[in-house]
Amino acid sequence: MLWLSEILLQRHDLESFEGLKQEVVERARGGEMFFRMDVKPPFPDTPQDWEDRLEAAFSAAQSN
Repeated sequence: MLWLSEILLQRHDLESFEGLKQEVVERARGGEMFFRMDVKPPFPDTPQDWEDRLEAAFSAAQSN
């Protein structure tokens, strides 16, 4: 189970929502099966629909 808070704690070097989204894609490609969003990303460029975008990125990466 992949938790958003886990990514943020492990990857202090992330500076943007786009960087976070890419990390989610990489984790999905690495074999993660489930993704939970337990915190809101703290980045200034985080869009209003951030949950939908991260879920879409995770799901798309799993199907490739």
